[in-house]
Order: sequence, then structure tokens, then C-alpha cells
Amino acid sequence: MPAKPATAQTPESQLQSFLERFDPKQQKLFGSVRAAVRKRFPTANELAYDYPDSVVISFSPTDRGFEGIVTIAVREEGVRLYLLHGPQLPDPKKLLQGSGKQVRFVPVEAATRLAHPDVAALIDAAVDQSKLPMPAKGKGTLIIRSDGAKKRPRKKPAK
Repeated sequence: MPAKPATAQTPESQLQSFLERFDPKQQKLFGSVRAAVRKRFPTANELAYDYPDSVVISFSPTDRGFEGIVTIAVREEGVRLYLLHGPQLPDPKKLLQGSGKQVRFVPVEAATRLAHPDVAALIDAAVDQSKLPMPAKGKGTLIIRSDGAKKRPRKKPAK
């Protein structure tokens, strides 16, 4: 008898396998933040990346992650909400952290943090700054863009 072909993993099951290395509490928080962002951007594509130190989902109007307006990441230290054009966003409460040229992040302790008026205003400002609007109709899809098993760890900068 011929061997049965291996069943291909769905994107959702691949994402879940990426998350297994994190604490169950972090997994649950990441899932609830993802659901909240998905609710806010139902037409966005979710581009998932598995890095050695994090799992990232970029919510993008296209199939390119770098065009994502909002990105969530889970790391050992916790869950973060990244906003495109972060350095240019109005942030009177100084919630944005990081020093990236394109993005800044807000630490997220609970999904309800996204509904806080100051955080919601930052998300709205990121949407306003975006060159590409989210599609008006349709439903976004989860796209796996990387597999951790194929990735080499990042090199540390030379001193």
C-alpha cells in the first residue's frame, strides 16, 4: 500500500505551532489582541512571521507585511502593538516606545488596552497617515510569510 501523503497544515495551525513556544498566558493575550485588531480591521490581510525571538502579525491592506498599518508581536517580554509611521504620530501622552525610523510600539497588557481613548487615537492616526487604505469590502486572510525552521538567527552587531 502506498503511504498516505502528509496533510498540509492550514495557515491557522501553522500560526498556532509558532506560538507554542510562548507561555500559555502570552498565547492567550496575543490571541485576544489579534481578535481585537481583526475586529477593527476585518478586511486586512494578516501576514504572519515567525522569528527566533517573536511571532509577528502585520495587518496590511495588501499581501506585503511592510505595508501593514498595525502589527502585533509576542515576545518573551510580552505583547506589543506596533504602529506604522510611529515617529510621526501625535503622541501627547508619550505612549509610544522604541526608536525605529518607521514604527513605534505600545506594550499591551490586555486587549482592552486597544480601546483606551489614547491608544485608539494613535491607531486612528496611523490609519490616517497610511498611504494605502484598507479595502472597503471583503474579508482579509491569514498568510504565513515565514517558517521559523528555515530561518537563521539574527547576527549580533559587531562592537
